[in-house]
Amino acid sequence: LTYAWIFNEYPTFVHQDNRRFVSQETGNLYIAKVEASDVGNYTCVVTNTVTNSRVVGPPTPLILRNDGVMGEYEPKIEVQFPETVPSAKGTTVKLECFALGK
Repeated sequence: LTYAWIFNEYPTFVHQDNRRFVSQETGNLYIAKVEASDVGNYTCVVTNTVTNSRVVGPPTPLILRNDGVMGEYEPKIEVQFPETVPSAKGTTVKLECFALGK
């Protein structure tokens, strides 16, 4: 499976950069330091690379709060990989770890 996100309408896909990341492990979209230009609808697209079939989820709106309150989130580290990761010498291993909160 591969994961992608549409921003507002097809064919505008979210491009990964220093603020946006699409996890190919979970399908989650992460946006750091949300800006006014990020406001809109986000739609997940899951593609089966074997059959080349796609499933499109419902749009999820992202809005900015006008009161400036982020909410209180205790710090949390998210890791979703096993305790040991076997790999062959010379191969690349990618581990995803996110620090969330305030």
